[in-house]
Amino acid sequence: MRRRALLTGAASAVLLGACESTGEEATGTLRIATGSSGAVYYKYGTAIAALARRYLPKVRPSVLQTAASEANVADLLDDSADLAFTQADIAGAGQGANPGRLAALARIYDDYIHIVVAAGGPVQRIGDLRDRRVSIGAPGSGTAVTANRILSVTGVSVQRVPLGLDESAAALKSGQVDAFFFSGGLPVSSITTLAQAFPIRLLDLQALVSDLRDNYGDYYAERVVPASTYRGINTVVAVGIANYLVVRTSMPDMLGYGVTQLLFDGRDELAKAHQAAARLNIRSAISTPPLPLHAGAARYYRDQKA
Repeated sequence: MRRRALLTGAASAVLLGACESTGEEATGTLRIATGSSGAVYYKYGTAIAALARRYLPKVRPSVLQTAASEANVADLLDDSADLAFTQADIAGAGQGANPGRLAALARIYDDYIHIVVAAGGPVQRIGDLRDRRVSIGAPGSGTAVTANRILSVTGVSVQRVPLGLDESAAALKSGQVDAFFFSGGLPVSSITTLAQAFPIRLLDLQALVSDLRDNYGDYYAERVVPASTYRGINTVVAVGIANYLVVRTSMPDMLGYGVTQLLFDGRDELAKAHQAAARLNIRSAISTPPLPLHAGAARYYRDQKA
């Protein structure tokens, strides 16, 4: 199948190159577990569902708005979702607790851990959060897991407030919290909106990366947030975590193949929903430790000689 065919609206029956030789076609439900409406997972997942409706005619996609990574893995494991966005560290924990049940379609992009504070406030570094009210993210989110890990390795004790992204932004603006954590791809639209109305600062987290790796595994890396990302911020180093699209190993092979091909052939369309989709790269997509690639995804990558 030619990539141009998808983007110009050619008949959906030719979407899967494999279908042309085998007569097989992707079928079934595709319940996509995403995250909050102001974050990347939801925008990316909604765009995947829209493409699936157009080009996978026997697939029934729907989008689930969730607390994000940890809840998404739980939804997969209890058969409440078929495809889930999740951080690599959360995927690893799910795999450890449920060996052999999870597989990945692709590594899609990296999350950046944001710690957002008021630009004019007293919090200059993570140690300044001690005893302050801090939103650590919604229960069931990857943000909450990673925030608690960061606070653990730093030894900083805070008053934890469990709020989602939009609630966190509103609480910082109104002075109800002194900071909030959020894990998301750049830029996070809710943080962009906040920065346009309320001056913010991002805390530099460079010093934390090695401690996180030592204590919780090699999921974490230094990632630079450019000064142009949000109004008024300076360039800072964040903690980066890979994001995976995860399924159950029992997903039918043709559905796994079809969704994986949709990601790559529809990348330009998906990037219109959020620019994080443009970062999908076939060379890095196959690196999903500790999860194996789903059999259908692996076949797609072999066909592409990845």
